[in-house]
Amino acid sequence: MMKHTEKELIDLRDEVSQMWHLVLSQLEKSKQALLDNDLELAHEVMSREKRVDTFELKICNDCENYIALYSPVAVDLRLVLALIRICGTLERIGDFAEGIARFVIQNSSPAMVQALKGQLQLKQMFDKVVSMLSESFVLLESENTKLSGRILLKDDGVDELYSKALQVLAAHVGNHPTDATCALETMIMLRKIERIGDHCSNIVEEIVFYVDAKVLKHHHKKDKPKKWLVTRNL
Repeated sequence: MMKHTEKELIDLRDEVSQMWHLVLSQLEKSKQALLDNDLELAHEVMSREKRVDTFELKICNDCENYIALYSPVAVDLRLVLALIRICGTLERIGDFAEGIARFVIQNSSPAMVQALKGQLQLKQMFDKVVSMLSESFVLLESENTKLSGRILLKDDGVDELYSKALQVLAAHVGNHPTDATCALETMIMLRKIERIGDHCSNIVEEIVFYVDAKVLKHHHKKDKPKKWLVTRNL
């Protein structure tokens, strides 16, 4: 027979799963809104942002109640702490998705973005962060931390695409100075995509902390491909 505490943990994980799928949907829709300049879809993303915030508040409250009621230790405590941090990170990713949707609506020169989207490799950047978020969920469900290194490596690809995109924008402004304002807005939007990749890496770190009792934080980003091997046991 399942213990009451086990059911509580299952319920917590189910709540996080629901939030995860909502944030993933927000990210995919913000991607499509940006690529297609779809204002209706962008408004939909913005209207659903409060649902993400509500999830975060409820999950954090439920996790805190679980700790207060059951005083978990070892793996159960690590799981609850990881879920608190993960839902906070998911909320930040939701904020970035909403910010990208807002950019689509308020963009001062949508024609410029549409003309440059191929050179900026917007789809490729988005595809990487969407896959990172999706694969991180699989990592939590499977608890197979051997997958973590592959996900972390993808963030390097996001960083590389971001750096190249900034070069494209700089070159464009050099040839079209009147597009400077839009280029600056686009740079800020691109930074949001790049930050989503960083947050997905943070989620991976939390899952490894929960499953393997290892800390991956505070290793220099340039060491990311191998940092999951340089850990310390708790």
